[in-house]
Amino acid sequence: MTQRSSGPTAAIAGISPGVQSHGIWAGRRQLFVRFAAEAETAVLYSGEMLAKQIDRAAGQTPLHSICFGGRDPLASSAMISAAFQQWKAPIPVMLDCDGQRPESLAEVFSGITLLQVTFEFADAPAVADRALASLGSAAHAGKEHAAVLAPREGTSDGQIMRFVEQAHAAAPGTSIIIHPWLSGERGTVDRRYASLLERAMAIHRDTRLAMRIPGPVGVR
Repeated sequence: MTQRSSGPTAAIAGISPGVQSHGIWAGRRQLFVRFAAEAETAVLYSGEMLAKQIDRAAGQTPLHSICFGGRDPLASSAMISAAFQQWKAPIPVMLDCDGQRPESLAEVFSGITLLQVTFEFADAPAVADRALASLGSAAHAGKEHAAVLAPREGTSDGQIMRFVEQAHAAAPGTSIIIHPWLSGERGTVDRRYASLLERAMAIHRDTRLAMRIPGPVGVR
C-alpha cells in the first residue's frame, strides 16, 4: 500500500469508469470509487486528494453517476465526508454498501444522492436489523434509497418476504430490487420468482426482479 497523505484517510483500490452490475442503477455508466479489502493493493487517499482525483476522472468521460462502493465504504465515512467538504459532485452520487453501519450515514448524507443497501441474506438477525436501520435513516434524511436483495443458494421465499415486509415498515419509500439466484449450468431463473414477485408487490408496490450484468461488462 502506498501512502500519499495524512489526516482522515482511506485505502482506495481503484477509481475508474465502468458499468454498474446490480441494483437500481444497473446498466448505468458510473465512475467507481472502490474501497479496498484487507491485503488488497491500494493507495491511501485523504478527502482532499480523493475529491481532486474524482473531479479529474469525472471530467474525462461521459458518466451517469459516481458510485462509492467496494469493501465497507462506511468504515471510511470521515474521509468521504472530508471529500464532500472539498468538492460538490456535478452528477448524482450513489453509496453502495451492506448497510451494517447505520450510525455512520449522517456523515455522508450531505454529499450523496442515493443510498443503496445490498443485502445478501447472512444468517445473523442483527445483520438484517442494521440494513433496515440504514434504509430508515436514509428515509428520515430525505435521501433516495434502494434495497438490493441478492438471495444465495438455499435462501427461502420466506426470508425474502420477511425482508420486504420489514423494509416496507422501516422505509415505505424504498425501491426494492430482487436479483434471482441463478441455478444450473446455464444459469436459469426458477419460475417461483414470478409468484414471489406477485406476493412481494402485494406488500410493497415498488418491487422488481432484475438480472445482474455479469463481468467483464458489469462492475461491482
